[in-house]
Amino acid sequence: MTNDSEKKDKDYPVDPEGFLLDHQLWDSDWVERIKIDEEIEELTEDHHQVLEALRAYHAEHGHPPRVRDMTAVTGYKLKYIYEMFPSGPGKGACKMAGLPKPEGCV
Repeated sequence: MTNDSEKKDKDYPVDPEGFLLDHQLWDSDWVERIKIDEEIEELTEDHHQVLEALRAYHAEHGHPPRVRDMTAVTGYKLKYIYEMFPSGPGKGACKMAGLPKPEGCV
């Protein structure tokens, strides 16, 4: 059993852009770290639905969806995803979902 201070000190190996190297290490502590980086005050049900949709897509296809496909994957308009994740659907949403940077994301 781990205590709260151990959870806060948990090591998450990331690439140079801060994306989680092993999506299996993804957990609520990772989400909280990225939430702070993204300057998101509170995660809504919509945030969680986007994260779940991205993770499900990744599990099925072996890679995250391209940014241009995120509307179809999540069911949300791209503009709204940008509003939820200030750094964008690739850098913010995929990073928070513990996935690699999507193809074509700058």
